[in-house]
Amino acid sequence: NKPSSKIFEDETSSKMITSSLFESLIMLLLPLYLLVPVVALNLPKASIKNHQTRAATLSAAGNDVLHGRRDLLLTSKNIAMALIGTNVLVSPESVWASDSQIDLQKYEDFTVASEGWSYKDVKAGTGDSPLPGDRVVFDWSGYTIGYFGRPFQAKGGPQGGAFDKDLDYLRTEIGSGKMVPAVEQAFLSMKVGGVRQVVVPYGPLSYPTGDKGHELVGPKPATFSGMRALDFVLDNARVDRTMLFNLKLIRIDKKDPRTGAFVRGS
Repeated sequence: NKPSSKIFEDETSSKMITSSLFESLIMLLLPLYLLVPVVALNLPKASIKNHQTRAATLSAAGNDVLHGRRDLLLTSKNIAMALIGTNVLVSPESVWASDSQIDLQKYEDFTVASEGWSYKDVKAGTGDSPLPGDRVVFDWSGYTIGYFGRPFQAKGGPQGGAFDKDLDYLRTEIGSGKMVPAVEQAFLSMKVGGVRQVVVPYGPLSYPTGDKGHELVGPKPATFSGMRALDFVLDNARVDRTMLFNLKLIRIDKKDPRTGAFVRGS
């Protein structure tokens, strides 16, 4: 057996070792303990900074899209005005819509017709306006203005035929339903020589579904690439399928009541 003094010394030594280990452990954990509130305080700041960075990126992207559409309107306006030699500026205002109407656009200085399409007269024509049953002869260009402004018909005027340049114009009888409703309706208040821009929302005023080749309802793009650009947007429900048409009314042909044939207008 150990003397009682020896036992006391062993117990004291053991307690001192335990106390020293405990103090060392506290010294190791203390910096971590002090660091926790610092990290907790900095997390919201970092999160806010990340959101601000993302918001700035999205804002810049949105501005690029908006400026792109403004540039499109200027370009299409210049194409329409190439027929009369005048430049007119148009500025779009972005309107965010639901999933069924993605990024629908509103355009300054355009008049909204009672049917729902919008228009701006670039040049006023002269004479009478066409009536239902009349045949209109017209030139046109078209853009998918709601989706990056892709041209699906960028004709700047007649290309000319062997004997009659008039052969390259399109014709339609008002009321026949052979053109998209908004385009047909737009002609009713135009006069010969007039140039009009028409913004057509997707739906009953635009191209119908199921007419893939646009053989039943026009105007039909003259090129394969134009057909692809138009159909890509019409078939994509996740984009704004708004169309822009530049129209120039060339002449109005009246129907002969005796024969039913159209008589060429002046």
